[in-house]
Amino acid sequence: MTAPALLSPTDLRRVFGAFPTGVTAIAAVVDGVPAGLAASSFTSVSLDPPLASVCIARTSSTWPILRRAGRLGVSVLAADQERLGRQLAQRGGDRFAGATWRASRDGEILLDGACAWLDCSIEQEVPAGDHVIVLLRIHDLDADPDAAPLVFHRSTFGRLRSSVSGTPS
Repeated sequence: MTAPALLSPTDLRRVFGAFPTGVTAIAAVVDGVPAGLAASSFTSVSLDPPLASVCIARTSSTWPILRRAGRLGVSVLAADQERLGRQLAQRGGDRFAGATWRASRDGEILLDGACAWLDCSIEQEVPAGDHVIVLLRIHDLDADPDAAPLVFHRSTFGRLRSSVSGTPS
């Protein structure tokens, strides 16, 4: 039996990138300052209890700040929010420049114009390789049924295309 070949990060990124995902903003006010990041690894976990998860790179300089927040806002970015998605993914700079948002008294930030939002708290963090899986307890949520989501696919932003029948293809 031979040892399995090591999988290269380049090949993993290429193959993982074949799976399109939505783009979320994870954000909160911490010590009076807005903090946020973009994440495309957000997924539903459980209906009862209401749970979702997001994977955050261990190298993130923003996560140590956000994890101190009592509540986190998760905004599912709309198709016209690509610029904001890029800003939230950058290192340094004003990630909220030009964005309009609201913060609750619990501190979570919800971005105006998002196609969906969730008010969450951290339930658990699970170390997983070069990332941490953050299990989120959902306290409140809503969605705009008319807003199309921003999509991340093959390392680029895109939009869903509607077929002639009006359903996404």
